[in-house]
Amino acid sequence: MSRHGMAVLGIVAALGTAGTAAAAEEQGEWIGSKKIFLRGGAGNYTGNLGEVSKPGPSWGLTLNLGAMSFLGLELSYEGARNVISEAGVLDLALTRHGASALLKLSLPVFEAVRPFVGGGIGGTYTFAKGTLVDDTSDLVGEVPLAAGIDFNAGKLTAGVRATYRLLLDENLSEQIDRPSGGYFDVVATLGMRF
Repeated sequence: MSRHGMAVLGIVAALGTAGTAAAAEEQGEWIGSKKIFLRGGAGNYTGNLGEVSKPGPSWGLTLNLGAMSFLGLELSYEGARNVISEAGVLDLALTRHGASALLKLSLPVFEAVRPFVGGGIGGTYTFAKGTLVDDTSDLVGEVPLAAGIDFNAGKLTAGVRATYRLLLDENLSEQIDRPSGGYFDVVATLGMRF
């Protein structure tokens, strides 16, 4: 094929690709490849620590980057506060501040309703504070496992999700009966797609 023929073929291919991308954007197929949303709900520890802690508020901020229609990456900040209810321990509370990366798989059947599952890795800075104990803190590794459903309408997104975080290191938790388990929360989400 001549150089001119190759150049014409390249231009036709480029125009065809640009036209397809423009049509997809016009139909809204590209909206939602990125999301930012707030989350809020309730959570508690599981295992032995769950027996002495009370459910408390759970909150967060998430950036979701969609690589494909069924695959995404979430980068999140998470926080929570749980009061310890064990007899003899007055006003002791565990507060969590953490970050995680989650690989998210969703069913690309409907854009408006998207059930999903996900798994990832994260870390949480947890500190215990109360009048009868010295302030103690620890960095805890975790493996978050999530399932939920997202609802999308135009540039708005909302949803509900449940996340279980398997704790990889529980040094801080050993102060209260050598607990085992993780952290479980259920949150609602609300945000924007762009």
